[in-house]
Amino acid sequence: MSDYVVAKRYAKALYASAEEAGVVEKISGELQLAAQIYKEEEQFRAILSHPGVENDAKFDLFKQSFGEALSELVYNMVKLLIERGRLALLPSICQAYVEIADERSGRAQAKVYSVYPLTDEDKRAVEAHFSKITGKQISVDNIIDRSLIGGIRVRIGDRLYDGSVAGKLQQLQNQLKQNA
Repeated sequence: MSDYVVAKRYAKALYASAEEAGVVEKISGELQLAAQIYKEEEQFRAILSHPGVENDAKFDLFKQSFGEALSELVYNMVKLLIERGRLALLPSICQAYVEIADERSGRAQAKVYSVYPLTDEDKRAVEAHFSKITGKQISVDNIIDRSLIGGIRVRIGDRLYDGSVAGKLQQLQNQLKQNA
């Protein structure tokens, strides 16, 4: 089973508990904080993944590092991940949790690839256009990709909308190959 599938199971269970407690957004923020620190702090991650460190010591270190910043729900999940040797899934669990929370609340994150940074006006136009298409409230994350030549490429979930010059050239090339 792939790591993302496993992470999604943990995320679904955590989301169900958070929804029941009415703290979905709070848990989302806490998870993002924990995942960010876990990804960025190499020494922290090394200690937490070292097989010679006892699970209780790993959990104590985690709890001391975050203190009151994380709720009992997140700590319980972290403890379970440590016990099962799956703490490395924390960033993937966070990503899956945010996706689930966004899906349930009618929001979606759009990764918009462009050659140059989008202006605020461009972002609002993209948000409005794709909100109509998807029926969700869209927030734009602009990523610079000079290989596009021009235009934009938009990824929302598992859907890709390609309006880039590079994408059009690739389509043309594929069409010419088929006709040859």
